[in-house]
Amino acid sequence: MVKQKIIIANWKMKLDMPASLALAKEYQVKFKSGTEDKEVVVCPATIVIAEINKILAGGKIWLGAQNVFWEERGAYTGEISVKMLEQAGCRYVIIGHSERRQYLLENYQMIHQKLKEVLSDSRLIPIVCIGETLKEKEAGKRDYVIVDQLQQALGGIQLLSQQQVIIAYEPVWAIGTGQVITPLDAENMHEIIRASLVDLFGIDIINKQFRIIYGGSVDSANVAGFSELDNIDGLLVGGASLKAEEFLQIVKKL
Repeated sequence: MVKQKIIIANWKMKLDMPASLALAKEYQVKFKSGTEDKEVVVCPATIVIAEINKILAGGKIWLGAQNVFWEERGAYTGEISVKMLEQAGCRYVIIGHSERRQYLLENYQMIHQKLKEVLSDSRLIPIVCIGETLKEKEAGKRDYVIVDQLQQALGGIQLLSQQQVIIAYEPVWAIGTGQVITPLDAENMHEIIRASLVDLFGIDIINKQFRIIYGGSVDSANVAGFSELDNIDGLLVGGASLKAEEFLQIVKKL
């Protein structure tokens, strides 16, 4: 089954409010045509999501969030619910990015709870992040770590027939470092991820309802190496998405 490629821009906490709105306007202009065969998503900081939704309205770019909480409402200071994100205009949400795991001690029990909440009563499409550290890679534990992360995040999850899930493989050692996994090595890791998902859900569900994407220091200069790989359904782009023209070239070349 041929799946539409998806390219997701994660702006992280790199831009203030005026810069975020200005970049969204650049996106809206540059992505008016020529990328219809791809699905493009932008995930800005939470505080500007509603305003960026107004800018992107009627265009070809979907809106996503960088995080979500696992409860619908309550005394959870600083958190944001699924319903709030939907009301702000989001279609996608990143869950368990490696920076949250590293700096905020988010673990896969929390990631599992977030995923369950997103899938329980929303139209949001979750982007579940997995990936090994340099220490785990050098110790030869990469495959075990990836399979374990998938099992912790997705074990026991039940999907309805119309629900979609995106798995973003982002080796921690390659994020923001300029180090990029070779395309063939990425393809191999995506095959392992796919096999693990088939064990959890069966091949029919994987073919119809999952996409596996890569993230980690991708830019317009190296993206071509990922464009023809069978098991890579898209990209999660960080720093290179902060320049509209650079991100446009990544989308066009994938």
